This record gives sequence, C-alpha cells and structure tokens, in this order.
Amino acid sequence: MISEGVNLEKDKKALLEAALFMSPDPVTLNTLLKISGIESRKEIKDLLDQIKQEHEVDTKGIELAITQEGYQFKVKDSYIGQVSSLTPHSDLTDGMLRTLGLVALRQPMAQSQIVKIQGNKTYGYIQKLEKKGLITTEKVGRTKVLRTTKEFERYFGKSLNDIQENLRLVIGDEADQQLGTEVPDEGLEEDSGIENTEDQAG
Repeated sequence: MISEGVNLEKDKKALLEAALFMSPDPVTLNTLLKISGIESRKEIKDLLDQIKQEHEVDTKGIELAITQEGYQFKVKDSYIGQVSSLTPHSDLTDGMLRTLGLVALRQPMAQSQIVKIQGNKTYGYIQKLEKKGLITTEKVGRTKVLRTTKEFERYFGKSLNDIQENLRLVIGDEADQQLGTEVPDEGLEEDSGIENTEDQAG
C-alpha cells in the first residue's frame, strides 16, 4: 500500500510539472512556491531536481532548463528541428515578430531605422528579443546595430537564408519602400524618443 506521504509528494511534483508546462516563460522559485503551497525552499528544490533528473533520460523529449530567470521546460535540441513547425511561437507578440522579421531581412540593421517604422514600442520589443537570445545588439555611434543569432535559426528550425526568402514574400516589398535596399548611413544617427521598458512592449 502506498503511504499518504508518498502520494502527497507525487501530487506536489505533478503540480510543479503542470505549472512549468503551462508557462511559456521561465518560472521563478518564488512563483512555484506560491502555486504549489510548499513552504520549504529546500523541499521544492529537491522536487525540481527530481523532475530535472527524470527528464534527462534519452526517452524524454523535453528537459528542465534552469536559468537566471527561473525554471522552464524546453524541447531538447536534438528534437527541436523536427517539431518546431508545430508551435505558433506564441511567446512572441506580433510586434516582436515584426521587429525580428525586419532584423532578419535587413541585418545588420540600425535600431533607429526600426523605430522610424514601428515607433517607440520597438525598444521594448528589442529588449525582449535580446533577452530571449534571438538577436544581438552592438553600440555603433549613437544607436545600436541589430543582428540575429544562431539561437534565432534554432528557434524557427530553419536556416537564415530560408527564413529570409519567406520574409521577402511577406514584408520584403514594404521594407523596400521604407528602407531601400540597404541600411542608409543615417541609420546610425541618434535614436529619437526614450527607450521604453519591457512592460511597455505589447
């Protein structure tokens, strides 16, 4: 007969797994403590360690990632290419996707040029995209130059060239009209407006 204590531990672990599965972003330890009702930080860390170990076996397609932002379930790298087409990338807003598309198509691209197209909310989009590791920013003059990363290709499960070809069909003409075929020198001018914080990016 299974003891009540064992069942209770399984329930707590199952609840933690459910919370991690439902969140598109890393979940902090404090948030998991509140959701689970567990009062001991040692106990919840032990349970999270168990979950992590259980998903490290080859028969599991997901793993528990631990970052500075918290805990998050993610697809293992060896499977991401085969399943990436199933996700609508719900963790990216329309504004973030549009910003990412412009960077991917026109990189290296000046931040000030994207701001001219999308407005000051662009600053928040860029902060979030950089935090997710999808773009890099480099200070050049009084603005920043943006580029996509290898994580960007892994995230979408396609090469940069393939992504660029698809983007040209969607936003290429519009980008040509507003930016021309090259990023102009004035793209390195000082950004106008005040950089918005992340919570202003919708």
